[in-house]
Amino acid sequence: MAQCYVTGKTTTFGNKRSHALNATRRMWKANLQTVRIKDEDGNIIKVKVSARALKKNKLERV
Repeated sequence: MAQCYVTGKTTTFGNKRSHALNATRRMWKANLQTVRIKDEDGNIIKVKVSARALKKNKLERV
């Protein structure tokens, strides 16, 4: 399953509820983007990062 490199976000599961409170299983997928970044050793790697983590600019993109 896809996971954010920075925050660890993955797909979340739960129920969709109608007005009659019928429960149907559904899932919410994290908004993951594939980006190229520099890791600790200075190597360029491709990772999946959530859109929220990208907005914070905590990564050095290449």
